[in-house]
Amino acid sequence: MSASAGSSNPEYVNARVRARRSALFADEDYRKLVRMSTAEIARFMEESAYEEEINALGARHSGVDLVEYALNRNLAKQFDDILGWANGRLYDLIARYLRKFDAWNVKTVVRGIYSDASREEIESDLIRAGEFDDRLVTRLLDAGSIEEVVDVLDRTMFGDALVDAFEEYEESGVLVPLENAVDRVFYENLLSEVTWDEATEQYRDILMAEVDFRNARNALRLARSGAEVDPGEYYIEGGRLFGRAELSALAANIDELVQRIRDSTYGDDLSEALDDLEEAESLIAFERALDTALLEYSSSLGNVFPLSVSPVIAYILAKEREVDNIRAIARAREAGLSPEQIEEELVIL
Repeated sequence: MSASAGSSNPEYVNARVRARRSALFADEDYRKLVRMSTAEIARFMEESAYEEEINALGARHSGVDLVEYALNRNLAKQFDDILGWANGRLYDLIARYLRKFDAWNVKTVVRGIYSDASREEIESDLIRAGEFDDRLVTRLLDAGSIEEVVDVLDRTMFGDALVDAFEEYEESGVLVPLENAVDRVFYENLLSEVTWDEATEQYRDILMAEVDFRNARNALRLARSGAEVDPGEYYIEGGRLFGRAELSALAANIDELVQRIRDSTYGDDLSEALDDLEEAESLIAFERALDTALLEYSSSLGNVFPLSVSPVIAYILAKEREVDNIRAIARAREAGLSPEQIEEELVIL
């Protein structure tokens, strides 16, 4: 990605993004989808912003495969459109943020190889909206081992960190070192590359929240895994909620970690989820609550500061949530889960 010439144009881009945002599925749509078969879900999508993708892919795919490929293709197209509208500094900010899908794809390939998923299963989860070109993505899909993935990524921004993390992965047998290395490189690069001023102040707040939630998620996952690993080693710089040493101490005491989040600026948004975490100790429910809180937080900042990059970032997060929800519904229907069980899996505001 290279920046378009000219000055930033947030008014134009945010007006276009507002129109796209209004076309996103509403919570009521998800409640309809959980009662449909995968074929009915595809037909429902055909009458929405996914019409072009469903029609283009319908001859080659059906059922849950059709839904997944249409979702991923549409997501990449939406973000390509935004880059096509943006100029100057705004373009650069958006392009750098979209590298999160390169990070997503690396983690998806690693998880797929770790769990012996087929090439087709891994490919259906990839989102081609970052900077990796098709040739690099194909080489990742062709990799036969996690070590090969690390070799393929040697010349990318993730290369050095993954080499170090691979040794830790071999010792521990858990994916946390590799996944965290990818996240750490993405967020620390992103936070160090941006010049912070009035136009990007709220964007930084969104990124800091993402880092805080990622650190909380990692600490809880490590505490639950039973692996003898210091969470401080996987600390991502740039948040405001935890220091490195503090995170290590809190991960050993989940009650204190929960209380620390409850007492923070995110406490109100996460109150219900924290209750669930303490009562049921459901890490998955807590992670969904983090996603919901981030969506609400980013949306509120985007609404307050409409001429910054924040509304675009809020839309990217909201579009991701739509795709994740529809994918989760299609997979769950295929697996025979009840509508009530499926609704528990969704991020609904």
